[in-house]
Amino acid sequence: MIAFRILRAPRDTKRVPNFSLTLFYNFSFKFAVSCAHRPSGFFTRYHGRSVLSLFEGSAVPVALAYIGVILIWSTTPLAIKWSGEGPGWLFGVVSRMTVGAACVWLLMLVTRRRLPFDRAACVHYAAGALGIYGAMLLSYRGAQDIPSGWLAVLFGLSPLATALLSRLLLGEAALSGQRLLGQALALAGLVTIYGDAGSAGDGAAFGIALVLVAVCIHALSGVLIKRYNAPMPALASVAGSMTLALPAYLLTWIWLDGQWPATVPLPAALSIAWLGIVATTAGFTLYYFILRRQRATQVALINFATPVFSLALGHLLNAEPLGPRILGGTALILAGLVLHEVPLRRRQTT
Repeated sequence: MIAFRILRAPRDTKRVPNFSLTLFYNFSFKFAVSCAHRPSGFFTRYHGRSVLSLFEGSAVPVALAYIGVILIWSTTPLAIKWSGEGPGWLFGVVSRMTVGAACVWLLMLVTRRRLPFDRAACVHYAAGALGIYGAMLLSYRGAQDIPSGWLAVLFGLSPLATALLSRLLLGEAALSGQRLLGQALALAGLVTIYGDAGSAGDGAAFGIALVLVAVCIHALSGVLIKRYNAPMPALASVAGSMTLALPAYLLTWIWLDGQWPATVPLPAALSIAWLGIVATTAGFTLYYFILRRQRATQVALINFATPVFSLALGHLLNAEPLGPRILGGTALILAGLVLHEVPLRRRQTT
């Protein structure tokens, strides 16, 4: 009953020099060879390797995956907002996950990948499903009461939760004074941006609270994935995690709603398609790709950059406010990012 009252809502690597050239060679050359060897088999295996494996080698810089995730996830908050306008937020998230799971499994079949089912793999999937289900469900519900850009802003807090959980569960080294100062600046920027929560309506505080819980679940999921890091491709990680999360979504929809919407407006349908095909399939695959190669705290820093783009998209496409407070907060976030990631080197004296 408590969960029903909360969720129920009305419908309304090492450094790689010249990485772009390396990427171009790695993909275009091997693609040409595979097509010449087997013209009809672009998505089939070439010498025992699937085409997706061309993107999973060390020749593809993690920086490109970072950029991809930031660009994809920057569009996610606004798409989440639009996908729930008409059919309802719960139908929006369940249909997104259904489309996403279908796309992921289609890629698994086309590339002939096998899904491991050993104990380590199942624990890995469970850790991923925790974030895909728990964090996503609360994010969708909370997004109904706040502007879309605020969703990304609040998720910018995840590096703080991730750093604490990584220290407790992974035994990572404590943050240096410089990085703590960088996170403090970023946190101050986030607080500055959503300081006008009262202007968003009576339900804004409740929406913020739900999203903050989602942030903690998302951080815990990332840290657990890093702790139980099973050796498998990123696509297999997504497929296994979504296979566990999708039944939970369907049961939640049947329990709390269970009614097929009479109509689905075109913006909502396009948003669901974008979220399922691109944000879920490509976004999660790139996210797990990064998570296997970087520390959990470094991966969480993605959420420092996405608020900037999400707020701009919300302002341009959804007429969401973008005033001096938001611009000032954005500047603090960028300053915190620089301080957190760029080490200050002392000059050596002779």
